[in-house]
Amino acid sequence: MDKPKKRVMIGILGSQLDAGRGAKRWEKWRPTVAMHQQNDVIIDRTEILHAASHQQIAALVREDIISSSPTTDVRLHEMQVKDPWDLGQVYAALFDFAQRYPFDTEREEYWIHITTGTHVAQICLFLLTEARYLPGVLLQTSPPRRQDGSSPGHYGLIDLDLSRYDQVAVRHQSELQEQRSQLKAGIPTRNTAFNRMVDELSLIAVRSSAPVLLMGPTGAGKSFLAQRLYELKKQRHQLSGAFVEVNCATLHGDGAASALFGHVRGAYTGAAQDRAGLLRSAHRGLLFLDEIGELGLDEQAMLLKAIEEKRFYPVGSDTEVQSDFQLIAGTNRNLAQDVRAGRFREDLLARIKLWTYTLPGLSERREDLAPNLDYLLEQFSAQQGQRIHMNKEARDIYLRFAASPAALWSGNFRDLSASVTRMATLANQGRIDTPLVQHEIQRLQRDWQALGAEPAALQTDSVLSKLFSEQQLADMDLFDQTQLETVVSVCLKSASLSEAGRTLFAASRARKAQSNDADRVRKYLMKFGLQFEQIRAAVQ
Repeated sequence: MDKPKKRVMIGILGSQLDAGRGAKRWEKWRPTVAMHQQNDVIIDRTEILHAASHQQIAALVREDIISSSPTTDVRLHEMQVKDPWDLGQVYAALFDFAQRYPFDTEREEYWIHITTGTHVAQICLFLLTEARYLPGVLLQTSPPRRQDGSSPGHYGLIDLDLSRYDQVAVRHQSELQEQRSQLKAGIPTRNTAFNRMVDELSLIAVRSSAPVLLMGPTGAGKSFLAQRLYELKKQRHQLSGAFVEVNCATLHGDGAASALFGHVRGAYTGAAQDRAGLLRSAHRGLLFLDEIGELGLDEQAMLLKAIEEKRFYPVGSDTEVQSDFQLIAGTNRNLAQDVRAGRFREDLLARIKLWTYTLPGLSERREDLAPNLDYLLEQFSAQQGQRIHMNKEARDIYLRFAASPAALWSGNFRDLSASVTRMATLANQGRIDTPLVQHEIQRLQRDWQALGAEPAALQTDSVLSKLFSEQQLADMDLFDQTQLETVVSVCLKSASLSEAGRTLFAASRARKAQSNDADRVRKYLMKFGLQFEQIRAAVQ
C-alpha cells in the first residue's frame, strides 16, 4: 500500500486578517491559523511568506499554529517586496520562491492558500499555480457566520489542471474547433499543411498581438485569412478598431508615406488639408499591409518605428502622433532575398517575421477544390438571393478538370472565384449544366494560354504523346485528353493498378462497403485501348 503524501500549505501572511494580540485574538477568525484548526485536515508543513516589516506578526502566527497543531512544521520566508501592490515586484518575488523551493510531488501535495495577502499577491499565486510553477491546488478559506472562536470557518480546493475536468476539456476543444472553423469561414478544407497552419493561427490570434507575416503567391488567400483573423480577434475583444487593408504595390513616391502615415496641410504641393493616414485609421484595430515588399526603404524605416513605438511623424509634421494597431503583412516575394539585395530592411523583417506562414497555392491544394467550389456557390447564391445549383455530371466534370495537370490555376483562388462567378451568372434558371461547364473549361484554358502557359494535356512533352500518335490526339476531345492525362499520371506514380485505383477513387471508395478500384481503372483505360503495364513500359 502506498504511503500517503504529506500535505504542505503555502501562503502569504495576512497583515490584517492574520494579525491579533492578546487572548481575544482567539475569538477572531485568522485564515492562516484557522486552517490548522480544521478537524478533518492534517497539515504536515506550512510555508508562510511575509514582508520584512511583518516579522513580529509572522512569529506570533507561527506560535499559534503550533499551539493549534503541534505536529505541523511551520517555516517563515521573508519576501523582498517594496510595494505589495506592484504586480511586477510581487510576481518576481513569488516566482523566485517557486524556483528555489524543493518541490517533491511524488511524496508531497501542495495547497496554495490564496485568501490572504493583497489582491495582487492572490492573482500572482493563481497565475503561478496555473502555470504549474507552484505544482498544487488552490486553497480558499472563508470565515464562520459567528466569529467567537467556536468554528474555524470553511475551506475549499480548486484544481487548475483543467485536463481533469472532462466537461471543461470538451468545451475547450469545442472552442478551439470553432476558432479554426471561423478562420476557414466554415470551409471543410482537407489539405493537411493548410489545416495545420490554421490550427496554429487560431491559437496565435487569441494569445499574441505580435505581427504576423503571410507569404505565398498572389491569390492564395492572404487577404481573406487576414480578414478572418481580424474578426476572430475582435470577437475575443482584443481589438475594437477597424480592419484597414492596403496593397503597398499601389503606393508610389511621396504619396506612399502620406497614405500610410498621413500629412499636415502644406507638407507638399497639393496637400491642401491634413490627412490622418492609414496607420491612424487602424488605431486599436488591425492593419493588413499586403505586398509589404513593395514599400520603399524610407517608408520601411518609418513603419518599423511605428510598430515598435506605436508613434510616428506624419509627413511635414514636427509633432508625433500615436496609433496602437496590430499588424499582418503579406507578400509574394522572398523578403530574405530582398534583404540581401538591399531592397528590404533587415531590422524590419526581423520585427515582422516572428509568426511567418506560407499559404500554398490552389495547385498545391487540389483536395480543397470541392469544398471551396461549394463555398463560392453558396456565397454567390446568398448575394444574388437565388439558389445556384450544379448538377452531378457537371460538377464531376468540372472537378476532374480542376484537379488535373491541365488546370494551371495561375491566379489561384482568384481564378476559381472568377470561374464560379461566370458559371453562376450564366446559369439558366440557376442550374449549371454540363455544356456550361465545358464552355468554362475552354475559357480557362484560353485565359491561361494567353498568359503564356499551356495546359499540361497539350504540351509536346505530354505523357499522352508517348502513347498516341499526333492524329489520335487530334481526334480526341480536349476533355478526354485532360481526364486521361490525370489517370495516366497517377498510374505512373503507382506501384500497382490497385494503388492507382485507391488514389483516383479515394472519396467514393470510403462510402462503399466493398470496392474494386483496380477494375474501375482497368475498364477506363480499356476505353482508350490502354493497359496499366503498357503505360509504364511506354514511358520507361
